[in-house]
Parts: sequence; C-alpha cells; structure tokens
Amino acid sequence: MGSPPGVVLYGLVANRRGAERGACTPLQSFTYTLSLSEGYSQKNTRQTITDSLRALAEVVHIVARPVDVVVSCAFGSPFDDVDVRRDLPKLVTEIRSCGAAAITLADTTGMATPRVVKDIIDLVGSEVGFHLHETRHTALLSAFTALRLGVRRFDTSTGGIGGSPFAPNAAGNLATESLVALLHDEGLATGVDLSTLLSVGRWLQEAIGHPLPSPLLQLP
Repeated sequence: MGSPPGVVLYGLVANRRGAERGACTPLQSFTYTLSLSEGYSQKNTRQTITDSLRALAEVVHIVARPVDVVVSCAFGSPFDDVDVRRDLPKLVTEIRSCGAAAITLADTTGMATPRVVKDIIDLVGSEVGFHLHETRHTALLSAFTALRLGVRRFDTSTGGIGGSPFAPNAAGNLATESLVALLHDEGLATGVDLSTLLSVGRWLQEAIGHPLPSPLLQLP
C-alpha cells in the first residue's frame, strides 16, 4: 500500500480481532480509541475503561507498530462522569504503560476553551495531539492556544465534517482549511496547498449535497 512522501496511513482498530486483521496489512501505524468517560465508553465501544486498557495492551503487542491512542471526552463528558483534573493524568499514565506510541486528546463535545486547554497541558504536557470539535465554535481558538503552548499534532477534517452519535449535539471537527490558513499566517510550513485543499472541500460539499460548516468554504 503506497502513499505520497510524508503521508502516514493509519488503520483504526477497536479490539484484538481488528488488530489481528490490521497486522496482516502494510499499514505503518494504527489508532485505538478509548474514553475518559465510563458512560461514553460503554456507548461507543461497549467496554469499560478497564477492559479498553486491557485490550489496548493486546493491540499494541499484536500490531507491533506505532499505536496512537485517542482519548474521547478528555476535556469533559456529556454524562457528567469525568473530573478531568483527577482522571486524565492517571489515564494518560496507564495508556503509556500499555506501550502507546502517542496519545491524542479528543474534545468529543467541544468543551475546549483557551483556559481549559492550558489547564490540560499543565496536567499532561504538550507531547500530545489535540482532536477538537466545533460545538461551541471555540476549536480554532483552542488550537491556536495549544500551538502557542507547544502542541504540534492536530486532528482536523476537510470542511469541518465529523461528530459522534453518542455525544448529544456534538458538532463536526475543526476544519482542516481553517487550521492550515492560521498556520500559514503564523509563518509555519504545513506542506499543504491551501487552494487545493479548498477545492477538495468544495467538491466534498457538492458531493454531500449541502453546505459544510467550514467558514472558509462559504467565502466567495
């Protein structure tokens, strides 16, 4: 399975069976999702957090390639069952002890603000990725804050598509073109051609058949 230079293809695995299938592919890396929220974990993967950690250790061993663990509800839970300051550092430590190559913190319900971002980086450091949602229209501001505090990995989506059926009223992800435009304005190289990215977003918008939430796609 080939990919352009600088592009890393990831496979999403959820359990031992997925890991066994993934190990038979030429994929370079894998993603595994678990949650800081017990309620969300049960709805999303039908596992407890403890079971998810046990499965993660198996996945890391089976695929024998880098695994990026995405932590859902890392900024708060729609079920009010998370104390971020108490729970997140402990879970991050447990994930690293399972052999994860990277950790990405997902703001599943779009609760991030600059203050919350700073608090989380103070808790776990900047060697994490951020996966931000636009539920409260603070994702780009939160990404900029994280960038200034040393975070260098961000999950985004073309056109701002995305969301979760298990998080009430969750909006899509931070739009890739919004973050790329900001990074370029900051003088940072991304290797992404913004005009081409916008063309892809407009094609996607036509293919889906309705306007996408990305503000840049709505500009003339």
